[in-house]
Amino acid sequence: MKKIKGPAVFLAQFAGDEAPFNTLDSLCKWFASLGYKGVQLPAWDKRIIDIDKAAESKTYCDEIKGIVNSYGLEVTEIASHLQGQLVAVNPAYDKMFDGFAPDNCKNNPKKRTEWAVQQLKNCAIASKNFGLTVHGTFSGSLMWHTMYPWPQSPKGLVEMGFKELAKRWLPILNTFDENGVDVCYEIHPGEDLHDGVTFERFLKATGNHKRVNILYDPSHFVLQQLDYLKYIDYYHEHIKMFHVKDAEFNSSGKTGVYGGYQDWQDRAGRFRSLGDGQVDFKSIFSKLTKYDCDVWAVMEWECCIKSPEQGAKEGAPFIQKHIIDVTQKSFDDFAGGTIDENQLKNILGL
Repeated sequence: MKKIKGPAVFLAQFAGDEAPFNTLDSLCKWFASLGYKGVQLPAWDKRIIDIDKAAESKTYCDEIKGIVNSYGLEVTEIASHLQGQLVAVNPAYDKMFDGFAPDNCKNNPKKRTEWAVQQLKNCAIASKNFGLTVHGTFSGSLMWHTMYPWPQSPKGLVEMGFKELAKRWLPILNTFDENGVDVCYEIHPGEDLHDGVTFERFLKATGNHKRVNILYDPSHFVLQQLDYLKYIDYYHEHIKMFHVKDAEFNSSGKTGVYGGYQDWQDRAGRFRSLGDGQVDFKSIFSKLTKYDCDVWAVMEWECCIKSPEQGAKEGAPFIQKHIIDVTQKSFDDFAGGTIDENQLKNILGL
């Protein structure tokens, strides 16, 4: 069994315009002082990384690694959630998702998709330049607006939707394959890949492409009321990335899974800082370790109550406490473990 690596942190929610969150250098210095050992880089934030430049220049990637390594940290993965989202956008969401696109692609869905596809391909090359073998992203969503079937979905809609989603992703997946990098889709409400069934449908639509894998984040399963422990039993072979994020679900007579269009703090399902929610991380770390999942434990901080600074300070020791030092011996080794064939035959009556 492999020991889970960590603690690490996804920088996306912490990057800002004020020190120490405004440069990669100062972010790394701050997180290293809190006990983190790795950082996950958001591909859309040029304060941290220019993904186009990273695809063009290994020297540039080495410079970024040098900054990170100088604080005793490692680059764990690159993540492209915003660009991945734009690979597949239903027209119902065009205006809202235009905010993720550069100005020259706004109000032009075709150009926006082409830009997103190229961004993902650049992420594949950049990951290779960093010496990374996994990459995190979103699938995008063509069908999410039909998630609750009213009016009834026409026959063939879901099949056509996954066929089109696979068509858009296959050239990207092939580029990742050429660069020896797995694509790990964060299974997430709002995405076409939001549970086990949808992951299986997409995997099948891509011809079981070997680069289709999973970024496991239990918080999104809590909000869906999905069994996040049994999920590991089903899909552990595909789990190549791990976001450590907490959540809770407290339904009432007024609100449930759908949230009533309320702000996060008023919803039944809401994200919490590590240790403040309901996720059974002890069992999660045990299962991932048991199944030999070779992953970094990366804190993705989101909380509707606690400050990010406090969440970050509490996050590193929380993760460290849950990482299991894998045993190299059986608990009953003391009883003797030498092989004596004659003794075995006697026991079996042979």
